Formats: sequence, C-alpha cells, structure tokens
Amino acid sequence: MQEMQAVMEKIMYYNGIVNSFVWGAPVLILLVGTGVYLTLLLGLPQFRYFFASLSEVFSFRKKSGEDKSISSFAAMATAMAATVGTGNVAGVATALHLGGPGALVWMLISALFGMCTKFAEVTLAVHYRQKDAHGDWRGGTMYILEKGAGEVLGPGLGKFIGKLLAVLFALFAFLASFGIGAATQANSAAEAMSMGWGINHLYSGIVMAVLVALVIIGGLKSLSTVTTYVVPFMAIFYIFGAIYVLVINSAALPGVIANAIHLAFNDPLETLPGALAGWGVKEAVQRGIARGVFSNEAGMGSAPMVHATASVEHPVQQGFYGIFEVFMDTIVICTMTALVVMSTGTLTGSPDLTGAQLTLRAFENALGAPGKYILSIGLLLFAFTTILGWYWYAETSITYLFGVWTKPIMKILWICMIIIGAAGSQFLGAEGNQFLNNIWDISDTLNGLMALPNLIGLLILSATLKRIVDDYEENYGTPDDRVLSASHKVLVSKAQFITLGVIGVAFGTLAFFAHTTIFATLAAIIGLIVAYKRQTLLGFLSVILAVAALSVI
Repeated sequence: MQEMQAVMEKIMYYNGIVNSFVWGAPVLILLVGTGVYLTLLLGLPQFRYFFASLSEVFSFRKKSGEDKSISSFAAMATAMAATVGTGNVAGVATALHLGGPGALVWMLISALFGMCTKFAEVTLAVHYRQKDAHGDWRGGTMYILEKGAGEVLGPGLGKFIGKLLAVLFALFAFLASFGIGAATQANSAAEAMSMGWGINHLYSGIVMAVLVALVIIGGLKSLSTVTTYVVPFMAIFYIFGAIYVLVINSAALPGVIANAIHLAFNDPLETLPGALAGWGVKEAVQRGIARGVFSNEAGMGSAPMVHATASVEHPVQQGFYGIFEVFMDTIVICTMTALVVMSTGTLTGSPDLTGAQLTLRAFENALGAPGKYILSIGLLLFAFTTILGWYWYAETSITYLFGVWTKPIMKILWICMIIIGAAGSQFLGAEGNQFLNNIWDISDTLNGLMALPNLIGLLILSATLKRIVDDYEENYGTPDDRVLSASHKVLVSKAQFITLGVIGVAFGTLAFFAHTTIFATLAAIIGLIVAYKRQTLLGFLSVILAVAALSVI
C-alpha cells in the first residue's frame, strides 16, 4: 500500500510540473497569440460575422438529407452541453478568488480572441470530416491533423507528423474525458443534490448513470435530441437567476465593474487579508485567461468533434456557431457569475471560500434559501449535460484510435466512471476524495495538453483556413455586402462598423477607468475610423472617452 502511495505521489509530482506548463504563461500565450493571429489573418471574423452568427443560430435551421448527420443547432447544443459546465460556476469563482476582480476582464479579452479560434477549428473540422464504418460523421482535431498536415507539409514527413500529433490529441482527449467529462462532473452533480436536498451521493450516482445510459445507448441522435432541449433551458434558467440577483444589487454594479477594470491593469493599493493577499495584475491575467479557456474550450479542440457531425452547406456556416458558443459561455454566463459574486460582496466578505462554495454563498447572500436551490439546480444541469457532451468526445477519440468496435465498451466504462465519480468516497473511504482529486488534476493536465497539437494544426493550416473563408465569401456573398446562409440573408455592412464602434467605446471606457494610454489611443483611432464611416455617434463617443482618459492619465 505504501509503495502504491509513493508511486502515486511521484506521478502527481510530475503531473504538477506539466500542469504548471500547460496552464502557465507559455501555453496561454500560444492560445491567445493564435487567436490574435487568426483574427488578423481572417479579418476580424468574430466581429464581422457576429450578427450573422446570431441570425444563423436563432433560425433553428433543420438538417437536410437522410444521412446520420444532425442539425447545426443540435451540434452546437451538444457542444455547449460539454462547454457550459461547472467551470462557469466553480471555475469563475476560483479565478476571482485567486486573481481578484481583474481576472474577469482578462477572461473577457481572451474570449474575444477565443471566438475566432473556435470559429477556425469548427470550420476546419467540417472541412476535413469523414464517415466511420457505421456511417456516422467523425471529425475534429485528429482528422484535421491527419488529413490536413499531409496536404500542407507534404506526403512523407508531413503526413507522419500529422498522424503523430493526431494520435497524441486523441489519446489526451480520451484519457481527459474520464476525469473532466465523467468523474468530476458526476461528483459535482452529486454534491449539488446533497447540498440542496441532502440526497446520498451513491443514490445520485446511480440515478445519473441510468439517465446517461438511456441517452447514450441511442447514439448521437438521442444525445443531440436531449441536449437540444435541456441546454437552452438550463442556460435561460441560470441567466434569469443571475439577472435577478444583479437587479437586486444593481446599485453596486458600477463600482464593481470599475474596480474590475482597474485591478486588471493595476495591483491593489493596499495589502489584502488572508487568501486575497495574492491578488495582482500577473495573477489576474493568468487566472482569468486560464479559467476562461477552460470554460469555453476555445483552442482545446474538443467542440469540433461534435460540430463536424452537422448537416451544413459550407464549413464556414458551422463556424458561425463556434463564435456564438464562446460568446454565450464566457461573455454572458461567466460574466454573470462573476458579477453575482462581486456585487453581493461575497468575494471579499468570505475570503476563505472558493469554487462552487463561493458562488453558492453569493446566491444565498442575495436570495436566502431560494438562492441555494437555484444554484444547486443550475450545477446539476450543467454537470449532467457536460457528461453527455464529453461522452461524444470520448467515443470519437476511442473510435479514431481503435475503431468502431470499441463503442459498447466505451459506454460501459463511462457509466461505471459516473458512479465512481459520484460516490468514490463511499467506496474508498477517506482515500476516495484524494483519488478523485488526483483524477481531476491529471485530467486537467491532459485537457491542457490537448491544446498543443490543436494549436499547431491551426497554425499549419491557417492558409487553408483563409482559402475556405475566401471561398465562402466569394460564393455566398462578401461581408462588405451581405452574408448569405442557406435559408436567410443578413445585412452586415453597417453592422461591421457598429460592432467596431462598440469596441472603440469599450476601449475608451477601459482607458478611462484603468488609466491606460494604449487603450485610449486605440479608442481614438477606432473612433475616427467609425465616424468616417458615418457611424458618428459611436465614433464620437469613442473619441470623447479617449480624450477624457488621456486628460486624467
């Protein structure tokens, strides 16, 4: 027993070293840097196509054809089932606890570029997808690397490098799924049931395992049907609960937002007590970007595995859903969680709390006992849908590595892991919690490792991606004129400059509160461009804010 414990300690020691690398500055710079590069290469697609993406998503377009594909909306709902999870509640609270209010600003900045990254990886996934032996569409980073790298780097060494990176990605994704997608989520759901209604963890695990089994036995069609109904409901439920809290605490919001912007670029002026003593710009940047990426999964390569199954006329059309996915996950839901935690005073009032417990206390402070039930239901739904979404990622990864014969085995393993995750402490005693923590830590590292081959693939295939986007604009209408989808047209020529104007106003606001010259300069330049394009109100507002900021710097 002691030998096993020593081996595990050594494993966790090396895991800690790798984890500090994949979630540290080097890989986070690569993640954001790739998003910046693709944003410039593709001409700000997350802004140019934003209104087109909204129109595409809310058209609820049905699938065409009789193959085993699913509708674009169902594909996005399944991807969001995996993306919108406990990270939107616990992860955001942890980022604020460790990095301070400024972490929210950096989470949002990284999300703006993450919208482009996910647009790119979803587009490439549809472009390089293929059918497996059962006739199901399969796609994602492994297929992008295997097929695309050979095209760009050559059939010899290039194909070998692509295949090697593809296998590594699939292996990382398969192993990470058991911790991130099954065990940890089942534990969070069981904890929510215990926290809200005192239900035994084992009973919760058994019920979850049965419900998940009933869904995944039916394959992708069954899975996507459930997520299509559950995901919109859970998002609306949680958003309305958060909005209610924010309305109650609306008087505190201006100060909270100003403080977050200030602390994103400035260290605290006074020494903070206890657990909050580590707040600073460096921690705000690292924690905000890391938890934002962990939540929206932009650059991780996971979501493209389900987007590749969509029935769509052109790859770029499905890429629109990637833009919306990051927007809804981080810019809407994560922001609301952060504002709830900060506006209720819980962040500084309960400095020893972190994770889901910090968010729970914030809802309770605002709403009393009903707040606890709102968050418990939200956590339960988030965890359950994440289990469903990540199952498809696990199945796609294992079928890529070993073939479709592994699908029944994968289902059994997944169901068993749900029960272990929910009630591991009851099976293993005091060591159960440590076992689950180790699974979580290793899976967190594997999830970070998924980003490396995915980002390498995006950079290698950036020229191919540009050709795909150019083809879409040439054949379906250019953004300067209009974006044409299968069932509707969206005029965006004015929308581009309206969006740019909003960005200018945002930069001006940041500059005014954070006393930052570079943002003031950007706001002034953008404001002049937008005013020249006859969006005078937004343009002049950007310039006024820039001048006001420069006057106080």
